Amino acid sequence: MKQRTLTIIKPECVEEKHIGEVIQRIEKAGFEIVGMKMVQLQEKEAKIFYQVHEGKPFYEELVQYMSSGRVVVMVLEKENAVQGFRDFIGATDPQKAAEGTIRRDFGKSIQFNCIHASDSVENAQKEVAFFFSQRELI
Repeated sequence: MKQRTLTIIKPECVEEKHIGEVIQRIEKAGFEIVGMKMVQLQEKEAKIFYQVHEGKPFYEELVQYMSSGRVVVMVLEKENAVQGFRDFIGATDPQKAAEGTIRRDFGKSIQFNCIHASDSVENAQKEVAFFFSQRELI
């Protein structure tokens, strides 16, 4: 059964002009892009989106970072999309990510790892709804 997941190309990856290559890799891996847009999160939006991490030591820094520049938000569709996409992009820490993964090739640190991926089917649904209305999705 096909699933949908959300991904965000993060500010440093956008700033370094890796959008095209990241999207090309995603499409070549068989993920269908069913929604896509570029946005800049306001701090209050980033706080709401990352609310699940509130109270953790990295929360405030994450909010500041994710609202520091433009991001590309996409809804992807594929069989087993949530776990499949997480495997495809590599470990959160680029140093531990497999060779050839997006995070290994473009990430700089655990926080500056180029790309966000939903971590569960339930969170994917919430994250997709945060950024996209149903009519924006193909």
